[in-house]
Amino acid sequence: MGKNKNRVGVVFSTNPEFNYEYEDDGAVETLEPSKQKLTVRIDRHARGGKQVTLVTGFVGTDDDLAELGKKLKSRCGVGGTAKDGEIIIQGDFRDKVIELLQADGYRTVKGN
Repeated sequence: MGKNKNRVGVVFSTNPEFNYEYEDDGAVETLEPSKQKLTVRIDRHARGGKQVTLVTGFVGTDDDLAELGKKLKSRCGVGGTAKDGEIIIQGDFRDKVIELLQADGYRTVKGN
């Protein structure tokens, strides 16, 4: 039944030779670091006044995003998360994160 969920535009067909169209999973390939432009900024919105360093603009798979997030968190020595195309690092580590990303070959823009 799992593959039937992705059928596009047809509920039922009486034509025995009808081939269903299926949606693509839309697999995203991770761009190489030199082709990525990441924005690094400080965010306090809806965080109880606490500062976090927010990295946005990553194009790639969730696994690669999580790996980059883990690397940045361990290098900064703090917690955080990587989800929905964003990496959140607890605290104001904007300059250090930019330095680490540029060392890995990423293009960065410093926000606010």
